[in-house]
Amino acid sequence: MKVLVVGNGGREHALAWTLLQSASVEQVFCTPGNGGTAMMAKCQNLPITVDDFTGIAEAVNKHQISLVLVGPEVPLSLGIVDYLQERQIPVFGPTQAGAKIESSKSWAKEIMTQANVPTAKSKTFSDLAAAKAYVREVGAPIVVKADGLAAGKGVIVATTNEEAIAAVEELFADNSSQLIIEEFLTGSEVSVLAVTDGKTIRPLSPAQDHKRIGEGDTGKNTGGMGAYSPVPLVTDELLIRIEREVLQPTLKVLNQKGINYCGVLYAGLMITPAGEPKVIEFNCRFGDPETQVVLPLLETPLEEVLLACVEQRLEQLPPLQWKSGSAFCVVAASGGYPDAYEKGKAIAGITEAEAKGAIVFHAGTKLQQEQIVTNGGRVLGITAVGNDFSEAVAIAYETVESIQFEGMYYRSDIGHQYR
Repeated sequence: MKVLVVGNGGREHALAWTLLQSASVEQVFCTPGNGGTAMMAKCQNLPITVDDFTGIAEAVNKHQISLVLVGPEVPLSLGIVDYLQERQIPVFGPTQAGAKIESSKSWAKEIMTQANVPTAKSKTFSDLAAAKAYVREVGAPIVVKADGLAAGKGVIVATTNEEAIAAVEELFADNSSQLIIEEFLTGSEVSVLAVTDGKTIRPLSPAQDHKRIGEGDTGKNTGGMGAYSPVPLVTDELLIRIEREVLQPTLKVLNQKGINYCGVLYAGLMITPAGEPKVIEFNCRFGDPETQVVLPLLETPLEEVLLACVEQRLEQLPPLQWKSGSAFCVVAASGGYPDAYEKGKAIAGITEAEAKGAIVFHAGTKLQQEQIVTNGGRVLGITAVGNDFSEAVAIAYETVESIQFEGMYYRSDIGHQYR
């Protein structure tokens, strides 16, 4: 079996790496891929951008690819799945209509209301003055969100009215035609990614991500500075509740709207102090860096899960099997991220880190004249699997010290809730 993975981040490297753990997968192609996928055995990068649907379809035919797996939200929101399905190409991911659950937060809120899914109270605004007036009326703390895609960074948690008004002005100035203002929820954030064929839905191992750039979960939001799985807070009982109260009702409403949702339905949740799960947002794809800690624990071959979804027979697939223990990922980022940063810095020590037991997933890297160099804000995801959480933490932080590049930054407190 040959699989094409669309995307170039840490998530896509993790997807390609996981697929190649299976004897059934002969080769993986990545479009466009990164320095890590370029160096991996039985993996080939193709110089095709994620929005070049024609080029991707031609590559499928040329290389006799059995399945396309779409990583990022942008091509999904642009309709890559619709395009490939029209050409009878098997593809894992929701259609453009389904991907709207991430590309429009206001639409996602409508779905949640119809599905009676617990979520934060919110209002949608397309007028600057009305949004600012609402902030003054309700008061901080409050959350301001861009309605559309923002690469994980379009959310501002404002602790004062001044911060909230500044966030409203900034998002409208960034050409957001709509934004959401919602109540501030307290508790612990958890990511529950689930795979679905449109009828049956199966949650994967829960993960917890750290979005803020600074130690102690301070500073600006990023795409994610580290993650771990499973999450001690999410008991088997709570996961069943999330499936029944969040995932299944959402899928049912999507079906009622005529959307056959095949792919990942990712619920970003707040578990309140009372133990109630409330949806912060939905995403339409594998998470990043959650994928880097969820998939190394998956025993069931990934391609079997993906094909069962694409062929609408997920119900017949035996229960997913998971390794015991924990997976932990710390992200090494470029100095200056999530603001301006430089690219092209030579990276050393990856081989040494892997020799010490880490899986080093490349995110913002490229292979340049036989040298791996930085090519993005989040550069590497140093991932470790241990017999328990403490062992995984120890391996990840010991191995990250082997890696060097100019300006490298990482948080030393990922998973601080349980350390």
